[in-house]
Amino acid sequence: MSVNHCGDFKETYAQDMRFLQTNFIRFWVYGLVLLLLFLPLFKFGQIIYYTSLVGVAVVGAVGLNIVTGFTGQISLGQGAFLGVGAFSCAYFMRAWGVSFWLAMPMAGVTTAFVGMIFGIPSLRLKGLYLAIATLAAQFIIEYAFLLPSLEKVTGGAYGAKFPPVMLFGNKVSSDVSIYYIIVIVAILTVLYASNLFRSRDGRAFVAVRDHYLSAEIMGINLFKYRLLSFAISSFFVGIAGCLMGLLSYGTVMAEEFTIKLSIEYLAMIIIGGMGSVIGSIFGAIFMTLFPLSLTLLSNALASSYPSVSALILSINEGVFGLVVILFLIFEPDGMAHRWRQIKAYWKLFPFSY
Repeated sequence: MSVNHCGDFKETYAQDMRFLQTNFIRFWVYGLVLLLLFLPLFKFGQIIYYTSLVGVAVVGAVGLNIVTGFTGQISLGQGAFLGVGAFSCAYFMRAWGVSFWLAMPMAGVTTAFVGMIFGIPSLRLKGLYLAIATLAAQFIIEYAFLLPSLEKVTGGAYGAKFPPVMLFGNKVSSDVSIYYIIVIVAILTVLYASNLFRSRDGRAFVAVRDHYLSAEIMGINLFKYRLLSFAISSFFVGIAGCLMGLLSYGTVMAEEFTIKLSIEYLAMIIIGGMGSVIGSIFGAIFMTLFPLSLTLLSNALASSYPSVSALILSINEGVFGLVVILFLIFEPDGMAHRWRQIKAYWKLFPFSY
């Protein structure tokens, strides 16, 4: 349910279509952006690296949510698409000599093209059958990464090397520099996705998801918009793959882009909330920091309680699966739904009935 704040009346269409509706929302959004920009000044140990991991996950989760959450096309090949983005970005920089700033969108376009190819079955398949088709894409691309004929692109067993990233003649190598690149790309991705679903194409995506027969009767080209959603989604996933390569300090391996990674990204939008940009952010934060918190807890207990520490490490994957199951049972709409309920309560406070 979407409600306005008490006393907040819209007098023009421009006010009703405003991206940030109230001064209170603008204050918190701008404040959060400023916090992210000035966070490196506080020097909180590993927080810069962890925030960079979250930023990469946000870009990838938003991309997946475009095709799965907003268009209703299940995709289980995101891990492979991340690899396409990472390897193609490294190849463009290494073989063609282009800069990272040009190679990154080129890799996004390459991944979008690959995503469109594997999105073609979406015209005839849906639900479980489409999930199996995209799962096949995951295994096909994983196999392609290991082909000797593609060793120049993927690096084979040694992985693909990222040449140094240059900015204004200076080498980008510090954690802070990489952090700023990732944060800026993540912010731009969130802004684009948030506005996409206020546009004609975004509304067509939602119509295809909600009832594809009604959408087709209304004149919406199902094939066009399904392929478009796969293309846009894969573009951002490819960008996330480039950022993963940047964050990996110069080397990406084919073993990183397995079906496990695809399931992790699917879990992000399930836990955060499908069909919600803010849900993608919540899910990315949770799924990135939750395993890290278990690892840190295990390390903290290693000296005093080694048996407990070993137990925590051994059940890490099981806890991950349990969390997904609990969300599917008790909060199927994800953390974004709970966030909307909290906002609705405070918008109407003190008359929240």
